[in-house]
Amino acid sequence: MEWFAAGDYTIAREILQRGVAAVFVLAFVAVLRQFPALLGSGGLLPVPRYLARLERVTRRSRVLTLFWWRYSDALLRTVGWVGLLLALSLVVGLPQAGPWWVPLVAFLLLYVLYLSIVEVGQTFYAFGWETLLLEAGFIVAFLGSDDVAPPVLVLLAARWLVFRVEFGAGLIKMRGDPAWRDLTALYYHHETQPMPGPLSWHAHHAPRWWHRVEVAGNHVTQLGIVWLLFAPQPVASIAAGVIVLTQAWLVVTGNFAWLNALTMVLAASAISDSSWRWLLPFLPEPADDGVASGANIGFGVVVAAFFVLTVVLSYWPVRNLLSQRQLMNASFNRFRLGNTYGAFGSITRRRREVVVAGTLAAEPTEDDWREYGFRGKPGEVRRRPPQVAPYHLRLDWLMWFLALGGRDEAWFVAFLRRLLEADPATLRLLRHDPFDGVAPRFVRARVYRYRYTTRAERRVSGDTWVRVSAGVLVPPVALGDLPPTP
Repeated sequence: MEWFAAGDYTIAREILQRGVAAVFVLAFVAVLRQFPALLGSGGLLPVPRYLARLERVTRRSRVLTLFWWRYSDALLRTVGWVGLLLALSLVVGLPQAGPWWVPLVAFLLLYVLYLSIVEVGQTFYAFGWETLLLEAGFIVAFLGSDDVAPPVLVLLAARWLVFRVEFGAGLIKMRGDPAWRDLTALYYHHETQPMPGPLSWHAHHAPRWWHRVEVAGNHVTQLGIVWLLFAPQPVASIAAGVIVLTQAWLVVTGNFAWLNALTMVLAASAISDSSWRWLLPFLPEPADDGVASGANIGFGVVVAAFFVLTVVLSYWPVRNLLSQRQLMNASFNRFRLGNTYGAFGSITRRRREVVVAGTLAAEPTEDDWREYGFRGKPGEVRRRPPQVAPYHLRLDWLMWFLALGGRDEAWFVAFLRRLLEADPATLRLLRHDPFDGVAPRFVRARVYRYRYTTRAERRVSGDTWVRVSAGVLVPPVALGDLPPTP
């Protein structure tokens, strides 16, 4: 079974297993820090209410979650801690030191735990990188341990996942906004993207010819170079390196949770050990310790079954890629495997932000209002956007969609209610509570048009943003003005 083994990809396996596990660490940290306030029993969109609604419409079989057994915040935290500790063990390589089936069981358990969370996460977990993490965790589960050589078929499955991420994103751009086709998309994107980073202001003010080069380079990588992941070495390694560099540029210029980091990790599936040693000559040569070449019969059968499943599930994403009505970030089965990916099929030309403020005054004037500060999203005009990724601030992302009018607003009404109650769990999601835990009398939400300052404006004021009022989303409301929690 020499055809089965990929002895020149031991470094790739280390990066894949430990890298995907590291992303799971971030995901479960976010569960522990954010889930109870957003989706817990007293959260903005409580899971018990969601499951009861699904039960009424007989959709139990469509939602695969451990929480059908029962939901409690204590059980949720148990799931979070088990997932976190298990992911940490994989980061340091403990399961990989055992038989081939130990990391398989560990990653599949991570997959089951996180799938249970995503399935009840509602709009707060409706992001493409959630399904990307689930699918990546499922794939790397079959890479085996140090007792066996990395299987070729699993490495091919990882490359196929990278291909779908990149090629799907490339197609959705070309089929969508004309700004991608005329190379002007980045005239706007660095300013209007959901969560700008600390260098986004500088990226926005780069020359326009450079923005056109960026877009052209994106198209070449996503629609052309990505095919070379399946070419012989060293071409595949070079293609993977280009993908890593383009994804790193996205990390530098924005905050897209773990999407870019995880794509870079998965791209390592195409980089051979020989290429790594050419790039980093100080890496030691592999020891000839008699490790199996992949001829373990049981392992071979499991990997073959996995690959057959991958081929079968690929029918739906391939059909989607070929469709003129291409779906973006969609799943075709209950298990969230064999998904389709893509982002920014359309580019926002103007940035709108929802600014939430409160007051202690019984009859407030404009000077009495104090703004709440969010951890990641733009608010104060002087504040430079922070580097958040690969961590994911779910409330901040939903605030961006809210400003566009593109998501359900039920959670936002609940959010305003929690602010009026000075709910400690909700306030911990914020960077700044202007009332230090005291409940305000009123809250309001206004929409502002934001733009980056010019270089001249920034030299004078030191501000990152200029904003002007664009209307009222929610007028001043007191606790008694809001509808009761259903």
